[in-house]
Amino acid sequence: MMNISLVYAHPQQRQWLNLELAEGSTVADAIDNSGILERCPNIDLNTHKTGIFGKLAKLDQPLKQGDRVEIYTPVIVDPKTVKRRDSN
Repeated sequence: MMNISLVYAHPQQRQWLNLELAEGSTVADAIDNSGILERCPNIDLNTHKTGIFGKLAKLDQPLKQGDRVEIYTPVIVDPKTVKRRDSN
């Protein structure tokens, strides 16, 4: 068995879950076993990217002891098109 964490950082639904999974488990296994999709039904794995420690990872990526699986919220605004806020 290995210990991993799963993080979803949506502004209104922050989740940090600690899980114990079998060796050889994947990102998808972590998501399935966490129950996060039931808690946060707005997560759509077709549009939400996943990663491990800030690096993109596919759902079939194997996990290692201590990994942090992350579910990223989609970017809804192109930062290049948003005017900078005046600090005055």
